[in-house]
Amino acid sequence: MTTPAREIEMVWHDLTPRLLEVARVRRVTPRTVRVTLTGEDLDGFCYAAPDDHVKVFFPEPGAELPVMPTLGPDGLEPPPPGSPRPTFRDYTVRHLRPERRELDIDFVLHGHGPAGVWAAQAAPGQQLGVLGPRGSNINPMNFDWYLFAGDETALPSLAAWLEKVPAGVPVFAFVDVADAAEEQDLTVTADTTLVWLHRDTSIDGGHLERAIRGLEVPPGAGYCWVAGEAGSLKPIRRYLRTIGLPRDWVEVDGYWKRGTVNLDHHDDDED
Repeated sequence: MTTPAREIEMVWHDLTPRLLEVARVRRVTPRTVRVTLTGEDLDGFCYAAPDDHVKVFFPEPGAELPVMPTLGPDGLEPPPPGSPRPTFRDYTVRHLRPERRELDIDFVLHGHGPAGVWAAQAAPGQQLGVLGPRGSNINPMNFDWYLFAGDETALPSLAAWLEKVPAGVPVFAFVDVADAAEEQDLTVTADTTLVWLHRDTSIDGGHLERAIRGLEVPPGAGYCWVAGEAGSLKPIRRYLRTIGLPRDWVEVDGYWKRGTVNLDHHDDDED
């Protein structure tokens, strides 16, 4: 029997700044808002992998339009001296419906920061800037089993991963959220074990790590994807390196860092 190729391929996309308009706003949970963006600028938008992420540019308080980025040969360029600086944060894509020119982005409401403050008052007709995705990690989706885990910031990608796994393949998913009210209705197959972990019942906040360590790793070729707060992922990253999978089959990304204003996605520094 021929062993299937299980290489993760990186595909790069052209960077195009896009000015989009809010079409709809929906409260998915008490702390999560889904904003649907639309506009002709969505034509040609590339969304190829569950963890594809974009930079979202927000208007300054009192302004209608965001300051859009300037691109150079090496990506984003700093604005000229004295010019306003773009205000942006990184977000993963939740859905893309190209035939309707619609892009969904989920925002976690945490009461501070430009993204959370904007999302709390978001309304149809407002405008945002979007840049990216810069590239996509293409997974062949032919592994023997999958492990997905993360917190609210990882939930859009995690949900998209669950929607891609073929039927009949074992999946283990652990989602760390504030409480039971933050659970979402996710699409899963009969072979998916989905476990919601609630921080309001956690003693020390380490339940995501304990859940992953408590999993009896199945035989065969597995793929692991974990994302969330960078500091809490360090012991998880170290543990997953010990279970015998090739390095490219284990992806652990810091999506944010406690005490830091912003952290670009795909922070997988060595520790």
